[in-house]
Amino acid sequence: MTKPVWSPTAETSERPAGREFSDPRDEAEPDYRAIQQSPEFLRLRRRLRLFVFPMSAAFFFWYMAFALLSAYAHAFMSHKLVGEINTGTVLGLMQFASTIAIVLTYQRFARKKLDPEVQRINELAGVGKE
Repeated sequence: MTKPVWSPTAETSERPAGREFSDPRDEAEPDYRAIQQSPEFLRLRRRLRLFVFPMSAAFFFWYMAFALLSAYAHAFMSHKLVGEINTGTVLGLMQFASTIAIVLTYQRFARKKLDPEVQRINELAGVGKE
């Protein structure tokens, strides 16, 4: 068992003004500022942003294309594909399918790439050990 990299600073171990009794949990609380500035946390944030921002932008453009086609391309969207099913219906259902695909993709990404990093940061901070 290793000693936590981030330990409470002198400021957190002092009793806050106005409190008669100090909370023993205050002394064991990690230094969150040090954690936020650590290379591990910065790597985690970067990895999350590299997934979330492009995926959000792609979905936003896909959604806006559907909305604009629905508003301005009536002939295209009302084109019958099979029976009473038209292009608008298929594209509308694809909105649901793409949302589900994004959720499943993020879930897999988080499990493989983010969760191990979060666990490592928690171990370094001494969080979650009881």
